[in-house]
Amino acid sequence: FIAESPKVIGRALDAGYEPVSFLVEQRQIEGEAKPVLKRCPDVPVYTAEFNVLAQLTGYKLTRGMLCAMRRKELPGVAEICSGAGRIAVLENVMNPTNVGAVIRSAAALNMDAVLLTPGCSNPLYRRAARVSMGTVFQIPWTFLREQESGLWPDEGMRYLKELGFKTASMALHDESVDIDDRRLGDAEKLAVILGTEGEGLSDRTIALSDYTVKIPMSHGVDSLNVAAASAVAFWEMGRKPRNMG
Repeated sequence: FIAESPKVIGRALDAGYEPVSFLVEQRQIEGEAKPVLKRCPDVPVYTAEFNVLAQLTGYKLTRGMLCAMRRKELPGVAEICSGAGRIAVLENVMNPTNVGAVIRSAAALNMDAVLLTPGCSNPLYRRAARVSMGTVFQIPWTFLREQESGLWPDEGMRYLKELGFKTASMALHDESVDIDDRRLGDAEKLAVILGTEGEGLSDRTIALSDYTVKIPMSHGVDSLNVAAASAVAFWEMGRKPRNMG
């Protein structure tokens, strides 16, 4: 995969990802890229001026640095959910910018792990990792794969419940409870489920959930972008169970 910007690359290195080679804007060799390159003295470094790199890659490099890195084998769902009290589940969130933003919010606002259905954009996609500011390398995440958790949503939701999670789907629904409902805060283990940008969560996912949760709106606004909604939801529901103090 490709990591972009010194900060993102540095966090990937901190997480133990192996660099293959660097592509760096010439002026950044002694600039922001220098501390990262110093950590990897044996890794090949290719350089050029800004305009050449923009033509080569097809976009303007953030902070003038890319790194090709080797992927790791993804952990299992049960593995990253072991000991977790609050997890985020993304259903078919295809926009990599939104995936990155949601993961950044999850890491910052008390989620212990992130699960993604197979229809989601990969968090290691260059733009997703950059928008996350490298938090994709700081919070555990994995895909809900059929061989472990079964098909989503029926078998996948059942698997989450077998792991001890109450499920809370974020959706505007007639039977939705407000986000500050005490039952959500009291849940020892809670999975917060967010849907794709346009259609939201599937009707089947909502039907299988323990709770359907809404964020109260004002000024006639009907909903928030999934990335913004995730930050509100994680802040409110990411705190430790209230019945535990």
